[in-house]
Amino acid sequence: MSRRLKAFLVAALGALVLVTGGTGASAESGWWVATSTPSPESEVNATGEPMRGTGAGGEVSGFIDAHTHMFMDLGMGGNAVCGSTWSEKGIADALKDCDRHGVSILENLTNSGAGRGPLDAHDTVGWPTFKDWPTYSSFTHQQMYYKWVERAWRGGQRIMVNDMVSNPGLCPILGVIAGPNKYSCDDMDTVRRQIKATYDLEAFIDRQFGGPGKGWYRVVKTPEQAREVVAAGKLAVVLGVEVSEPFGCKQVLGAPQCTKADIDKGLDELQGKGVSSMFLCHKFDNALCGVRYDESTAGLLVNAGQFLTTGTWWNPATCREGEVADNTVIGGVLPSEIASVPGLPAVLPIYPKGPHCNPRGLTELGEYALRGMIKRNMMVELDHMSAKAAGRALDILEAEAYPGALSTHDWLSTDYMDRLYGLGGFATQYGHTATEFATQWRETKPMRDKYGVAYGYGTDMNGFGGTAAPPEDGAKISYPFTGVDGTVFDRQVTGERTWDYNAEGVPHYGLVPDWIESLRTLAGSAIVDDLAAGSESYLQTWGATSGFQPGANLAREAIASASSTEWNLLTDLKPGRAIDGKTSTRWASKYGQDGAWFQVELASVRPVSKVTIEWESAYARQYRVQTSLDGKQWRDVAVVGSGNGGLDTVKFAPSSARFVRMQGVERATRYGYSIKEFGAFS
Repeated sequence: MSRRLKAFLVAALGALVLVTGGTGASAESGWWVATSTPSPESEVNATGEPMRGTGAGGEVSGFIDAHTHMFMDLGMGGNAVCGSTWSEKGIADALKDCDRHGVSILENLTNSGAGRGPLDAHDTVGWPTFKDWPTYSSFTHQQMYYKWVERAWRGGQRIMVNDMVSNPGLCPILGVIAGPNKYSCDDMDTVRRQIKATYDLEAFIDRQFGGPGKGWYRVVKTPEQAREVVAAGKLAVVLGVEVSEPFGCKQVLGAPQCTKADIDKGLDELQGKGVSSMFLCHKFDNALCGVRYDESTAGLLVNAGQFLTTGTWWNPATCREGEVADNTVIGGVLPSEIASVPGLPAVLPIYPKGPHCNPRGLTELGEYALRGMIKRNMMVELDHMSAKAAGRALDILEAEAYPGALSTHDWLSTDYMDRLYGLGGFATQYGHTATEFATQWRETKPMRDKYGVAYGYGTDMNGFGGTAAPPEDGAKISYPFTGVDGTVFDRQVTGERTWDYNAEGVPHYGLVPDWIESLRTLAGSAIVDDLAAGSESYLQTWGATSGFQPGANLAREAIASASSTEWNLLTDLKPGRAIDGKTSTRWASKYGQDGAWFQVELASVRPVSKVTIEWESAYARQYRVQTSLDGKQWRDVAVVGSGNGGLDTVKFAPSSARFVRMQGVERATRYGYSIKEFGAFS
């Protein structure tokens, strides 16, 4: 019998779904085992009851994957990832390759591990043989079939963030080289489609377990819901968004294509659908912020996509001394298959010497969107922001004392991690090979210990980053093995295919437990214990974010005065303009006065422990923050000796004050001092 005829017959059998028992059915019984499963179906190859309950202090336990893309097959026009997460028609329908995918330019350009040429073919048969896919190095085949996710849950994972993802620049390219596209390239259309699919999968699994609310896959909208799900031993699925043009906020030739009203409408819609975290920019410089560039071949493709959708290429500059760098990008000749896309030139710009910094930071609209997320108690993903944008975002988050800061797959510069953890934020490491992951875990542990934060992973599964390659000899595992909660695992079997982590790394999500066993083999129980505490750390960040209430800015009801004011024919630069809640207005001192000061008189004596200063370009290199009860006797409560402009947040021991002053010591420019907004907080 030919392979294709055999696949056809199996596909016909696969149309008979949701019947009791069948291929892959478990011999176990218990709340964690489905009472009605599709037939045929993938095996889970795990035995034992999942852990439930909480610790003595109410803390939960379990691994967290804070960065996945379960429904990438519904993004980028439907041609980026072949195969579906699930199908009502069964596994033979879900895990089939894309039409026109035998010779896939995208697959061959991105799959360095396969060693194929741009026009080489691969075996397109998925179920039941899976000869050529999925693999750890293939970006274009489904890796998150729901039964594989079930195996990860059985391995101790208790939280999974499902990021809705697409890219409107790569989408039309795929429509040409892998299309025709099945879906709209609009980012927000994709987000809605993927959110619906997430809830549909929850209902599909519930039907296998006896009805609504009974399945192991639980979509959660609040940290309280997530905590209940984890305590019940199930998987809490958190909704996130990672797209390049949220709310239509693209830029064309540098001009924004969205408004503040679009941002508010979009944030309200996402919040209503249960989205808890999101990225403001991803891959492309958009109307909200600049991005941290992709490197190598992936960077060529993404840069071409940006040109198609915005009319602009990436525009990196060589970093100045002291600047936090972005990734260094390459220019040059595009592969001929990509250059044939209508509208693309054959050659990219020639870029300056690295290291590269993206000069585009957080825009005015980006700051509005960030403050809109704070207003709605949403967690902010800082990965993919340019270093300049991320630094500014952290300035704002620190000024607000807002804990909802995330870095979930290693795209945020390590220069910023101390600030992220200082806010109460949470970070996870990319799901590298076990050796790389264990090494980075050791290197970063002192920082996390400083803040009492546990660890997690961000596999970026179904993203375009790749998964863990086969392990080195010292990281290989033995089958069967016992997971963190006593569950016993054998090699994972789907159809006629048996996957062995030692030979294949992590080709799909079902081998995440095997990868964690590999980490245990390398680094002992300490790394597993740290990862098992990750869900609790994430929930503490989410809980603090959900319960956040902004502190009252005491300066808003104060009276402002200053040692001097610059006269300007066109605008008012008086002290009151620095406490009016607008960054479009400012106070400015007279030119050349190092000792100039600005102060506010509060409505009454209040404890003050934080001052924020939003500088205009004329900022102080050195200044003192002072407090006074009577406006005559002043006390230094903080000294800033190396100011660099932007937004300063100065914290100090609580001091009773009626007056709060910025006392200049040294100007950074030839002008005076100029403050857009001055804040004082208890």
